[in-house]
Amino acid sequence: MNSFSKKILFVSSLILILVYFFPIWSIDLQAPQYPEGLGLKIWINQISGQKEFDLQSINGLNHYIGMKPINPEDIPELKIMPFIIGFMILFGLFNAFKGNRKTVMTWIILFILLGAIGLYDFYIWEYNYGHNLSPDAPIKVPGMSYQPPLIGSKQLLNIKAVSLPDISSYIILVSIVLAAYAVYIDKKKSKNA
Repeated sequence: MNSFSKKILFVSSLILILVYFFPIWSIDLQAPQYPEGLGLKIWINQISGQKEFDLQSINGLNHYIGMKPINPEDIPELKIMPFIIGFMILFGLFNAFKGNRKTVMTWIILFILLGAIGLYDFYIWEYNYGHNLSPDAPIKVPGMSYQPPLIGSKQLLNIKAVSLPDISSYIILVSIVLAAYAVYIDKKKSKNA
């Protein structure tokens, strides 16, 4: 690969370090009893409330409808994700120095597959939390499930849930687009040479 493409790959890999510092997903909950709103921020290694006590408040609400509490320590993906991102950074840097178009394409395809697997895993996580309700819940609505949407908004009783990608998701997207652009530029320059 030409030196310009390698520089783009280098930047594409290094910006992934930012994924450790910003949330990857957010879920906002709007309800009359919480006019200021509640929300979750999902990071690659933790889940936090948008505000200091949001996670505790959401777990309190979930108790009434029979959902198990959201306990970040019980979610194995949060322990694995930092290593996956670390591997993708190192693999990307390897590609930037080696400059082999095939391994760059492997990196891009692997990242897309990991993203698809991550979205599916997140959907299953949401499904389990929203459908596996305790039979001893204080509030029971026959036939009701409380799965938030994967992407978009959904009304759950008197709560509107909005689930959207957050900053780190866009950083990953930019990284993939930059890598694809590096391959495109390299192909174009090699044809013109």
